[in-house]
Amino acid sequence: MSAAAGVQEQTALYPSDQYGFSSLLSGAELSVLSRLRAVLDQQVKPLLADYWEQGEFPYQITKPLFDLRLMDPEELTAGGAVPGGLYTGFRNFELARTDASVATFYNAQSGLFRTAVNLGGSDEQAARLDPLIRSFEYKGVFALTEPEHGSDIAGGLATSARRDGGDWVINGHKRWIGGAVSADVLAVFARDEADGQVKAFLVPTDVPGVELSKIQRKTALRMMQNSDITLTDVRVPESERLQRINSFADVAGLLRNMRSDVAWIAAGLQAGAYEAAVRYVTGREQFGKPLAGFQLVQEKLATMLGNVTSSLGMVVRLTQQQEAGIFKDENSALAKMFTCARMRETVALARELVGGNGITLDTDVARFHADAEAVYSYEGTHEINALIVGRAITGTGAFR
Repeated sequence: MSAAAGVQEQTALYPSDQYGFSSLLSGAELSVLSRLRAVLDQQVKPLLADYWEQGEFPYQITKPLFDLRLMDPEELTAGGAVPGGLYTGFRNFELARTDASVATFYNAQSGLFRTAVNLGGSDEQAARLDPLIRSFEYKGVFALTEPEHGSDIAGGLATSARRDGGDWVINGHKRWIGGAVSADVLAVFARDEADGQVKAFLVPTDVPGVELSKIQRKTALRMMQNSDITLTDVRVPESERLQRINSFADVAGLLRNMRSDVAWIAAGLQAGAYEAAVRYVTGREQFGKPLAGFQLVQEKLATMLGNVTSSLGMVVRLTQQQEAGIFKDENSALAKMFTCARMRETVALARELVGGNGITLDTDVARFHADAEAVYSYEGTHEINALIVGRAITGTGAFR
């Protein structure tokens, strides 16, 4: 493939990628992402409006997505190769430009849970479980947030774990745990009563003492099935404790990786809103001329495209740094904070451009507009991420 042809393919795949960041992807990576695009367009998109309105998840889409083997596609794993970080980022981008709930559902497994096991588990645990995680034979979710502790979870985590012989006994509550109802296990973070340090446990969802209840009446990520979880004298063997999680500092290391995933999702959600707005204004007339021909419309589109472009630039560079072994809390926090702030502006501008139709599900804009509020808050609020960056700038923590 010539360089020009490669750029043309990349532009066709991502019309919102103005600076061609996706041209950094290989032909094999683009091929895998093109297959994902086909499944999303043909089997996922037609279901989104109805299921979003119902507040239910279309589980019939899971098999086509799982069958793609997006975590270990053949083209990218031949000879023992590992898929690159930019491919993984654009996979999240692609999912999110279709739907934030679908991206969150997939990333709950491919990002949060897989990261917890691979970085938090022993070498034996990671080697044994990762193939099952990649194929979705072993489904899990990341259970950290609690009803009374979100931003202050580092010092306030109340779920407890007590060693009893060869087992641990866990008591507590978790909230906002997306995908828990369809998971096999919960990666539960609890404070060890003996030393006060945070540990992590793989808790099967069907063992005695685990109770899950769906969170109702949400106005964002309505398709994502979030749960309140109660853990009452739940027994877990020591073999199911993630061996490398022995303090909240270890948990922070996981979150550093996860924030970059959320930043990619925020960029993808912006791309979806922007592309939906472009489709609308180029297909509608007002005052006897195409809506796309008005100066105010074009100014808003240019601002939206600038937001997508700057967000992509930030997450691409962050990913390159992390692949080079440069992991800084402030870098991932800055990316999450910035891309989500730009996301909020982008979806609001899309809503303005589509007018009254922007509050219906038929144009896609309303879905992106509402779902952005959930993405803005999860994996660290804007303020908490700002404080992480501020601590790096000043050398002084302002959390307490």
